[in-house]
Amino acid sequence: MRNLTQVEANERARLLDVTGYDISLDLSSAVLAADGRTFRSTTEVRFRCAEPGASTFIELAADSVRSATLNGAPVDLSDWSAEKGLTLSGLDSDNTLVVDADFGYSNSGQGLHRTVDPVDGETYLYSQFETADAQRVFACFDQPDLKSVYTWHTTVPAHWRVVSNMPVEREEPAGEDLKTLHFTESPRMSTYITALCAGPYHEVRDTHDGIDLGAFCRASMAPYLDSDDLFLITKQGFDFFHEKFGVRYPLPKYDQLWVPDFNAGAMENFGCVTHAESHYLFRSQVTDFEYEQRANTILHELAHMWFGDLVTMRWWNDLWLNESFAEWASHWCNSNATRFTEAWTTFLSIRKNWGYRQDQLSSTHPVYTEMPDMEAVEVNFDGITYAKGASVLKQLVAYVGEEPFVAGLRAYFGKHAWGNATFDDLLTELEAASGRELRKFAAQWLETAQVNTLRPELTIGADGTYEQVVVRQEAPASFPTLRTHRIGVGLYDLTDGRLVRRERHEVDVTGERTDVAELRGVRAADVLLLNDDDLSYTKLRLDDRSMATVVQHIGGFESSLARALCWTAAWDMTRDAELAARDYVALVLAGLPAETDINLVTATLRQATTTLTLYADPAWAPTGWAGLARAAKDALAAAEPGSGFQLAWARAYASAARSDEDLATLRGWLDGSAVPAGLTVATELRWTVLGALVANGAAGAAEIEAELASDRTASGEREAAYVHALAPTAENKAAVWALLTGPDALPNWRHRALLQGFAHPAQVELVAPYRERYFAAIGQVWATRDSEPAQEFAQLAYPTYLVEDDTVAATDAWLAGDGHPGPLRRLVAEGRDGVVRALRARARDAQSA
Repeated sequence: MRNLTQVEANERARLLDVTGYDISLDLSSAVLAADGRTFRSTTEVRFRCAEPGASTFIELAADSVRSATLNGAPVDLSDWSAEKGLTLSGLDSDNTLVVDADFGYSNSGQGLHRTVDPVDGETYLYSQFETADAQRVFACFDQPDLKSVYTWHTTVPAHWRVVSNMPVEREEPAGEDLKTLHFTESPRMSTYITALCAGPYHEVRDTHDGIDLGAFCRASMAPYLDSDDLFLITKQGFDFFHEKFGVRYPLPKYDQLWVPDFNAGAMENFGCVTHAESHYLFRSQVTDFEYEQRANTILHELAHMWFGDLVTMRWWNDLWLNESFAEWASHWCNSNATRFTEAWTTFLSIRKNWGYRQDQLSSTHPVYTEMPDMEAVEVNFDGITYAKGASVLKQLVAYVGEEPFVAGLRAYFGKHAWGNATFDDLLTELEAASGRELRKFAAQWLETAQVNTLRPELTIGADGTYEQVVVRQEAPASFPTLRTHRIGVGLYDLTDGRLVRRERHEVDVTGERTDVAELRGVRAADVLLLNDDDLSYTKLRLDDRSMATVVQHIGGFESSLARALCWTAAWDMTRDAELAARDYVALVLAGLPAETDINLVTATLRQATTTLTLYADPAWAPTGWAGLARAAKDALAAAEPGSGFQLAWARAYASAARSDEDLATLRGWLDGSAVPAGLTVATELRWTVLGALVANGAAGAAEIEAELASDRTASGEREAAYVHALAPTAENKAAVWALLTGPDALPNWRHRALLQGFAHPAQVELVAPYRERYFAAIGQVWATRDSEPAQEFAQLAYPTYLVEDDTVAATDAWLAGDGHPGPLRRLVAEGRDGVVRALRARARDAQSA
């Protein structure tokens, strides 16, 4: 595919106005053809040219081109390739291009993805066009600012449903057991948010506020499509966004499809949203963590209908704004309009921590960053683009006030509806609505990289009052920006085991040292909490007095957000080698069993396992794993039977189990013996337990195949592939590696499962030989795979668990080589960053022994 540059896109946008697409797809080959490898697509594109006689190009990533005519004359196809597209010369002021081509079905989750359900043998298709994969399905000018209208026509087997951005206008027979569906013409939109999904999908319909709602999934997943809850969140989102944005959702229907083998969480196709079935359709018990994550994703995509679809970024420089806005708006809506009222706690513990991690890598970049070409865009769907950007928007709302912010949004939507805009356009409306100058704020937060740390320095007098409270702001030497932070400072007193906030002050922290004068003479608190209520994007530290109180009484905070700030501070300190890994684990084991927010339990348990895997001294780590297993077993026994907390601790117990006794307990769970009261060991939990047994050599291929025999589904096949990859033998690892690096690209679900199972914290020595093999293979894998699987291999196959100087040296040697693509160099360097950080943390932990 063509690596479109920003310069090329700007010139093409200056030259062209695309007035319409008419697209006809024959998808009967997905079922009827012998190989089902390709489909026929005929595209008529109508467009104006500002300079008659000029030349341009159109993207056309087809397998083969049957014919192409421009204004009735044949187009020379000798120079066409999927990588370059099709050159169009001698343009008129008004042009009609007709391209008849055969395109390949995809199994990478890009373009038109095709999957066959192992339950019933039925075929399912869905499109995924972001960032520039529409050209894999029809000839198009594949950039966001060449918006147009679209009319789809699709021939499919007669029993199939077809879903696109707009409703079906009419249907007609098309031969034996076939039909052709004609869709109504769409409003103006960008190529990357057009969509078409087809197959014998199970469908549930509803209506709300004059909008037709649809929920779809594969027929075999119909028992797990809890449409009542899905529609409830969707309706709550529509009501909230309609009220706040002041602009009605502009399409007649809103369909959501939960599809297999999806690479991301979801995609905001206008009126035809696709979600990852594997993440959000639950085949057995899950916790409220999973339900809230699903609600957040539903609302994220719904927010995109306004911000991204109705008004679209001009070029991918503003990708951050597109994603950050939806990220911020989903948590805003969740906390105000759904049962997930503590969504900002989840934002901090899950999403913001992602941003902090990303921002401290060598690849850190400003939130706003120039995107020279599409290859740069592909690797920028990261924690800065999503979470840091959303954090900055959250600060901006606090800075200007919610009412002026909403007024500015309404003006922005009104002025730029159906068009393209930039962040500067949004700032203009926010300044007009708030009366505040925002360019300096934007420059400070959006055009600089890395994260600050705020550290309190206290002097307490003999009378028990503060003589001085100073907030020190730190920045890394390589990114020395000190920013203006509007933060809360909370004073908490310990009373009968509860940490009660006595008072809160909002202060502006500027420069290296800020004296909080209003606290002079105030009685010292047991805990002084910087960034109380999490207003700013910053790492924070606790003073010694506060830390000592928190270690003993972290559960005493009534506010989950206050607890999350303290958990996050401890996690940051561990990653920064300021707190020994064993001390962090001790804090988790002491404080987490009493935690009442399931999102904090889930996030912190993940961080504890990461700490033991990467940051703990290997000589002590087995002690830590045993301690975590004991604590998890005790916590799940104490939890309310059947509760989400019991399930969360059961998962943690399975991941921590290493001893013969613990593995025997897990085997009993699978056999139905000694299962804790209320714990349902079904489907997903069964696979989790079996994976733990296999990874530790306590079960093998026979058990995996027996489990698969009772779960012969797409989900079961994915789980079985993952667990097979975990088997701890040199022969198995060699076989998995051969599949991952072989000449034939694997389906994306299988590729991902094998990568995730290839390395395991208990198998470090077993995968040591693959450090050199990774660097020998990565260039070829990158060059021969689609972008999504190539990125996954670069990240997941990197020797992360080999926390050794040799890994750093091998990475440095590879990075010193010539000819590596920039995006690949970035991902490999990020892997190195993780190992360097882990080496520092392990050294700190060893010192504390």
